[in-house]
Amino acid sequence: MSSDSPAPSAATARPTSPPICDYEGSRYRTEFWTPQRQYEDAVERVALRALLPPAGRRLIEIGAGHGRLADLYTGYEQVTLFDYAHSQLLQARERLGAACRTVQGDFYHLPFAAGAFDTVVIVRTLHHAADAPAVLRGVAHLLPPGGTLVLEFANKRNLKAILRYLLRRQSWSPFDPRPVEFAPLNFDFHPRWICQQLADAGLRVERVRTVSHFRDPLLKRLLPTRLLVALDRAVQRTGEWWQLTPSVFLRATRLSGDEG
Repeated sequence: MSSDSPAPSAATARPTSPPICDYEGSRYRTEFWTPQRQYEDAVERVALRALLPPAGRRLIEIGAGHGRLADLYTGYEQVTLFDYAHSQLLQARERLGAACRTVQGDFYHLPFAAGAFDTVVIVRTLHHAADAPAVLRGVAHLLPPGGTLVLEFANKRNLKAILRYLLRRQSWSPFDPRPVEFAPLNFDFHPRWICQQLADAGLRVERVRTVSHFRDPLLKRLLPTRLLVALDRAVQRTGEWWQLTPSVFLRATRLSGDEG
């Protein structure tokens, strides 16, 4: 198990859609993003800053919730926060005012025109997708050729999962490329499988960063957060060669029809 997200309820958006995790009415902002997760928040921001184009015209974050990362998008002319939970988007509006627009919907039926955004960001969201390939195809549709996707996914082949499997404390293999649903509507993905789905959707991976190398309760108690963040920043670039952390960030570019 590599994701540390809470367990929201499940809802079905449309009869033809897979079930969707519903954070409606949850206290995700106050009960999950507590001071005990300052490390996770900080290292995710390090990775996002490194991969995100610093400026552009239109950016959308899918699964934006209460807009935790919205302060990183100030270089964009228009920012859209998209989420399934209306209550989460209300919190975003209260915090951010008119700095961002909010749109409610589900990530299997994105209500936007083809090529509507220069940049798409997805962080701590894909691991709730029962049909991740469908989500990625929809995301690719939002980007023009040359547009950028910054994606975070929960990594199945992380060091803890490998050790648990070798010690026979875990039934599923972290080396099997297929996604694993370790809890209802919580999925871990193999990096190779994710890259293949992106390629099938017409997206080329350009850069990879591994994140949350030191996501361990004991380490977080013993060492200052600032030190752990500095150490994580120093080793995130190793994601270009191997991915053994619970969280992986990547940057991909939408190919033109000729390139695809």
